[in-house]
Amino acid sequence: MQALVENVKNTIVGAIKGTGEIVNAVTETASGALVTALKSTGAVGKALTEAVADVASGVIQGTTQVGGDLGKATKGAVIGVLKGTKEVGGEALDAIGSTVQNLVRATVDVGGDVGNAAREAMEGAIEGAQSVGIKGVDAIAAAAAGAIQGVGGVGEAATDTAADVARGLIQGASNVGGDLGTAASGAMVGVLRGARNLSGQTAETLAATAGSAVKATADVGGDVAATAKAAVEGAIQGAKEIGVDAADAASAAATGALKAAGDIGAAAVEQVQKAATGVIAGVKVVATAPFSK
Repeated sequence: MQALVENVKNTIVGAIKGTGEIVNAVTETASGALVTALKSTGAVGKALTEAVADVASGVIQGTTQVGGDLGKATKGAVIGVLKGTKEVGGEALDAIGSTVQNLVRATVDVGGDVGNAAREAMEGAIEGAQSVGIKGVDAIAAAAAGAIQGVGGVGEAATDTAADVARGLIQGASNVGGDLGTAASGAMVGVLRGARNLSGQTAETLAATAGSAVKATADVGGDVAATAKAAVEGAIQGAKEIGVDAADAASAAATGALKAAGDIGAAAVEQVQKAATGVIAGVKVVATAPFSK
């Protein structure tokens, strides 16, 4: 509904110009717009997904128009959508995934910092989950998968963007005490959901995403072995969801994780090798030579 996009955009522009505060302004705008739109239709489900996409687009367009911080707007939008979804009785986890996916996609479209958007979206998902009473780990998984799906497509540009998004997801989870492994696992699921197949490019994206998650985990002082194993588990889960070879997907993730560990140090390589190869979730995981870019 273009009218909803325009309404949210104009409200955001007015709110930010009036107060200069972004997170709360966007939270209230997103929540109110979503509730109004859904109450007028008397339905959720598909209507919720469509309304969430329109709200996300309006938030990013409005914030861009006034030169506001897209990351803060993203955080506010996620929290606001969760509040609105709870009020109308919608499915919160579906709303998180759809919101973050559309926010990242809209940020890409306007040339914004997608890593920052992913970081703030993750923070918003975790904080919003607490406010509406859903499990933080479930919110993290949904946000991570949605964020990576929002990158869209495969190819070198999408692979680089997915790596940036993965880094942001880990940073965001770390900032608010979320589980880093769940963020890494969700990101891998998102790669496969977005690709829907396991081409060579998809394998490169899996490797780059896992590697970025491992490096980001090291940067925030987290457990690189746990993140690497979670990334492999997410690759296996995502592969099974879309019906492709789980061993190949897992191998791509493990290879990317090991390559990243090599950039960190010998101890990290040993830890990741032990955690991310062997039999995981019933799948034999073997790392191969690093994928070339």
